[in-house]
Amino acid sequence: MINQTFDIEKLNEIEDYLRYVPYDISPRELYNADSLYAGFDSEDATSVDDTFDAHVYQHFTKTGKRSFSTLESLARCLHDNAMQNALFTFLSDFKPKGNVGIMGGHGLLRTDPMFREIVLISKALTERGFLMVSGGGPGAMEATHLGAWLAGHPDKEVAAAIHRLRVAPSFRDTGWLESAMAVMRDYPQTRYKSLGIPTWLYGHEPATPFATHIAKFFDNSIREDVILTIAFGGIIYTPGSAGTMQEIFQDAVQNHYLSYDFASPMIFLGRQFWTEDMPIYPLLKHLSETGRYKNLLLTLTDDKDEVVKTLVNFKTSI
Repeated sequence: MINQTFDIEKLNEIEDYLRYVPYDISPRELYNADSLYAGFDSEDATSVDDTFDAHVYQHFTKTGKRSFSTLESLARCLHDNAMQNALFTFLSDFKPKGNVGIMGGHGLLRTDPMFREIVLISKALTERGFLMVSGGGPGAMEATHLGAWLAGHPDKEVAAAIHRLRVAPSFRDTGWLESAMAVMRDYPQTRYKSLGIPTWLYGHEPATPFATHIAKFFDNSIREDVILTIAFGGIIYTPGSAGTMQEIFQDAVQNHYLSYDFASPMIFLGRQFWTEDMPIYPLLKHLSETGRYKNLLLTLTDDKDEVVKTLVNFKTSI
């Protein structure tokens, strides 16, 4: 047996550091707009820099996105482990095959017609009992949670909400967060839930406040895997760039190997984008037809009603 000296000073050093970090190392609940943006004043755009989320991101960048500090790495791991536990506790109230993910670019403008399409798809699915999941950031992700937030509201209110957000089309524009908060105040709801899963690795991209529940991680690899794993009801791919490409093939691998005992729909929204601009769909179709990839349930469409019908049929057929 090896004798080890119990280093009280080292333990005290660890305890002091864990008390110092600007985040709870063992959160028991998921975040939401109130907790992430605590300290935000809608009348002062600069106050976003004084929010809890901003303070954590500042600390994250200061200590290194890839930290070489054992103490900081420990703190982040403890946080992410607790966040994952809180996430799966939350998901225990939902049927797995009712979880649907929407993937797409963070740069999608609020003025883009695709933004509205995603809002309407997400709204329709939420009203049919699905839990909408995204990476929790701006662009296509924001549209996902805006749609879920507006579930149950009439079309004219949806149109008015989207119009109001046009004052700040990009998350880089002043007023992006303020306008979102204003829409939430004008069109309140407590009935419907949605799940955003952002990361401080991309902390320069603000988390959308429209997500009623937010699981924010330090480790992006955990975050990416969780999003694709829990979306048992299928994933809708909207136009995106490198991150979306990565998610497509990671999802395809899970379906190919039936990693979770069954394959889920992979729906590509935007025929021109997925066949010409970024011709991923023809490749996957070819690989599926030649047997290189198995168990791919592929759909290519421009029709939001077809998206909803495909996912509803999948959910009710199993």
